[in-house]
Amino acid sequence: MSAMPPYYAVFFFPQGLEALGPAITPYLSEGPAGPHMLCHEVDTGGAFCEFTIRGKSDDGRDVEVELLIPAQMIRLIASVQTDSPGWGFQAAK
Repeated sequence: MSAMPPYYAVFFFPQGLEALGPAITPYLSEGPAGPHMLCHEVDTGGAFCEFTIRGKSDDGRDVEVELLIPAQMIRLIASVQTDSPGWGFQAAK
């Protein structure tokens, strides 16, 4: 079995989630540690953090979404590097 590429679990401050509102909802997953966003790449070099999410469109095409979120809304970014994503996080659909 080949190793999965790393994922990053991004946790937000409650006020950040409230401020982002429905715009962030499609990108959130639920887990034991609360709502979080799983992404493939992170760039924290500035006032906005840039997150890259890869997935599939409704018609099966590969898509890549880049989100820029104000850094002060981010509580924690955790690297998730495992062969099995079942340790508490599931990729967003």
